[in-house]
Amino acid sequence: MEELLYQYNPWWSDEFDVEDLIIRTNYFNKLKRNVENKSIIFLTGLRRVGKTTLMKLLIQDLIESGIETKNIFYISLDDYVLIDKPLRDILTEYRKIHKLSMKDKVYIFFDEITYSKDYHQQLKNIYDTQNTKVFATSSSSSLLKDKKAFLTGRAITYEVKPLDFNEYLKFKNIKVKKSEGYLLETYFKDYMREGGMPENVLNPSREYLMNLIDDIIQKDITAYNGLRNHQIVRDYYTLLMERSGKQLSINKIGNILKLSVDTARRYLGYFEETYLIHLLSRYGKTNEKLLSAKKIYACDLGIKHLFIGERDLGSYLENYIYLKMRNNKDLFYLYENGNEIDFITRDGILIESKYFSEMNEKQKKLFEETEATAKYVIDNIKKLEILEEFET
Repeated sequence: MEELLYQYNPWWSDEFDVEDLIIRTNYFNKLKRNVENKSIIFLTGLRRVGKTTLMKLLIQDLIESGIETKNIFYISLDDYVLIDKPLRDILTEYRKIHKLSMKDKVYIFFDEITYSKDYHQQLKNIYDTQNTKVFATSSSSSLLKDKKAFLTGRAITYEVKPLDFNEYLKFKNIKVKKSEGYLLETYFKDYMREGGMPENVLNPSREYLMNLIDDIIQKDITAYNGLRNHQIVRDYYTLLMERSGKQLSINKIGNILKLSVDTARRYLGYFEETYLIHLLSRYGKTNEKLLSAKKIYACDLGIKHLFIGERDLGSYLENYIYLKMRNNKDLFYLYENGNEIDFITRDGILIESKYFSEMNEKQKKLFEETEATAKYVIDNIKKLEILEEFET
């Protein structure tokens, strides 16, 4: 065990350097703001979206700020050696190595925390009995849910999303002058093809994205939920990507794949829980939201591009707007008498995406007659600046 812990924590015996890693300032600052409080900090989001990188950058920052290296502990709980090993036992081994008492303040980083059984209760016990500051990651939203409320008032959760377009340009070291704003269209098409997964942005590869999808489907969906047919889950996801940006019929999906409606709905939940897709409800009364078909969006433009290629370019801009707006506003789509407006927020902001196209007369009438606190038509990449004012 001691040898394994040293492998995970090279700063105990060697210099630790993450200079090659690019800081995602927005997320990193959120972590920094919470270093001194007692709260357990959860980072959740798609696999390989950069959660571990953020923790490693924070570890380096702690070391540079004067925290002793022995007081910083990182472990990845999906390591097969640690299966069924309680968190308390792992921490005890760590404290033994460095002769640390329960009163000594330590900074703990648990990667893939949901691999540890009953981790909510375990973390509560650690929080209540040890002098710790805990950061933890998970690639599943459902597994992170604290059904028995063990951590109520003790935890804060942040979702890490794929790179947005501005972050993409930063990772590519691309700076666009205001006088050359026309270049944004070309760069956005590159972003559309490569997407916002950090490793893929630095070294674009179709194979990388395909392996990522297969990894999530195999580990986080089929294996975890005990599903026997990996291929049908893969086919299901292909159908979803081909329908991204459209209203989704569970019945039609079920018929195509020869699945019952309940099974088709359950599988859809698995995709959403692992952040592979996002669902958008219809605007209206509660029964309309619950009974109406939901629109589906891809988790990343590069992943969407794997499945539909260059067709329907307008759907990419709409998908991007959704990814930027989700988590910042309560978001819905507006649908009346066969006409649709892409987005309306709970506080009355109306947004229509038209990538080098225009609304038809009926859609334009709905857009103009709908009461709203603000209305935006985003028909080119430069207008994406509008979305920045909604960032939280």
